[in-house]
Amino acid sequence: MSEAFVNPSVNEIRELLARVRSIAVVGLSPSPGRPSYGVAAAMQGRGYRILPVNPAIVDGTGHVLGERAYASLDELPGPVDLVDVFRAPEHVAGIVDDCIRLGLPALWLQDGVIDAAAARRAQAAGMFVVMDRCLWRDCVVLAPRG
Repeated sequence: MSEAFVNPSVNEIRELLARVRSIAVVGLSPSPGRPSYGVAAAMQGRGYRILPVNPAIVDGTGHVLGERAYASLDELPGPVDLVDVFRAPEHVAGIVDDCIRLGLPALWLQDGVIDAAAARRAQAAGMFVVMDRCLWRDCVVLAPRG
């Protein structure tokens, strides 16, 4: 039986949120009615730089929330502090592969985005990993800005 994935402590999550400045949002939708858009817009409103990662946006308008969209993590213009994932769980293993290959420091899997094996693999590679939690909700509760 494989070991269960355990999220970092509340204090560790708080510390992550305090040091993050840029967030690549994988699966960010250009539709204001989608959860990914709402979370990204709210995080942007709190001063975080949002980098949309969604090939469908690149093929369409090319921008969301005023930021250029990228087809993949490989295309980002530079390192990011956090990768926030709004994709179905079956896509997580590939996203983790990309994050590890690119040496990205932190991965956040939103509510319902659950792949414990991939999350443990990312942790083993030295990444800070949060799974099945809402970035926005934790930011509001754990890292209020005023």
